[in-house]
Amino acid sequence: MKKKYNLKTLLKDFHAATLPPIITSEYHIPTTSGKIITLIGARRSGKYFLLYQLVKQITVQVPKQQIIFINFEDERLELQSQELDLVIQAYLELYPQYQDLSQCYFFFDEIQNITGWEKFIRRIYDTISKNIFIAGSNAKMLSSEIATALRGRSLSYTIYPLSFKESRRFQSINPDIETTTGRALLNHALERYLHEGGFPELALLPNQDLKRKTLQEYYQVMLFRDRVERYQITNLTALKFFLKRLYASTTKQISINRIYNELKSVGIRIGKNALYDFLEQAESIFMMGSLKKYAYKISTQELSEKKVMR
Repeated sequence: MKKKYNLKTLLKDFHAATLPPIITSEYHIPTTSGKIITLIGARRSGKYFLLYQLVKQITVQVPKQQIIFINFEDERLELQSQELDLVIQAYLELYPQYQDLSQCYFFFDEIQNITGWEKFIRRIYDTISKNIFIAGSNAKMLSSEIATALRGRSLSYTIYPLSFKESRRFQSINPDIETTTGRALLNHALERYLHEGGFPELALLPNQDLKRKTLQEYYQVMLFRDRVERYQITNLTALKFFLKRLYASTTKQISINRIYNELKSVGIRIGKNALYDFLEQAESIFMMGSLKKYAYKISTQELSEKKVMR
């Protein structure tokens, strides 16, 4: 009973609260696709507020009470998979006037923290409503796994940190580039963007020290939660060295063989296949990206050294 009561509290709080100010994203996420919409991407890239943007769009057409929004990271919720139906029960008890759940919209943030969540989502989709939106951290929610878990019922959108254009709008930077002052302001904004990146939270922090510490925290969480815990990596020394070499090689070609020889020369034992796995894992959790060499031959594209980007 307490768990159902907590769910009712969360639902009532959401319906009573005013949505926070939202700067419209450039992502065009459909609200009537008939598919389960999943938002994946780097931590702190703005997925949660993109859900709010979708809620804002939907409430133009339907009452807010027809939106079921649950953040499963709330400490008041400690649900098991067999208890997820309490979400439906709590809503129907709160709003008996909305018995037709096919007209309701379900928003679930971080539901992947509950083992067996995909069966609950599939049941909602198959028997209750086609209006389902999910967002979650990349630690347990990769696009390949979503495709398997939801079996063709979903459309996945990868959410990245702010582009320079979005960052300017986020910070209300819109200088007149026809003037010397305006161009100087734009160049300054670009230099700061290249140095700090596009994580939305950073634009709101008051000084460089806080921004640097925040980025370090992001890195540590991605390293230990998304990388070490998820892939059960034990050779931390090799992993940290590998990541430093990747970041030092930004925009350059990266040679796994060269890194392997460097590790070997300092007495760190690890196989080449493990290093290739490190590279793939880093891309899957958005710690970095890579570019393949352009070539007409597929074999040349696939077998040539990649360039690193971040």
